[in-house]
Amino acid sequence: MFDKDNRFIAQIHGGRITPGMSFHQKVWALAARIPRGRVATYGDLAGRLGTGCRAVGNALHRNPYAPRIPCHRVVGSDGRLVGYAGGLAAKRRLLRAEGVAIAGWKVDLRRFRASPTSLGR
Repeated sequence: MFDKDNRFIAQIHGGRITPGMSFHQKVWALAARIPRGRVATYGDLAGRLGTGCRAVGNALHRNPYAPRIPCHRVVGSDGRLVGYAGGLAAKRRLLRAEGVAIAGWKVDLRRFRASPTSLGR
């Protein structure tokens, strides 16, 4: 994938949403805010942006900055590992390398969910 509009690269990597960004760029910037060793749900990101979970998933699937922009840190509403373009085994491997405990294919959101303040709420 490629981000044709590279005016916002620094803002995306810094987790800053700025006027003029495309929807995808805003999703990538929000994903950049998820701290290492933590996860957020598609719903967490969707709620922050006032959109639907599928739209967030669609944008993350097109993330040209992975794994620096950590779309692997986004999980389903119940903590399940879902929807990673690199494959779910790779997503599990990346999360475990960051210290996230995974039982089967599920993260304990009570322990590893990013705080709302880290997402800018």
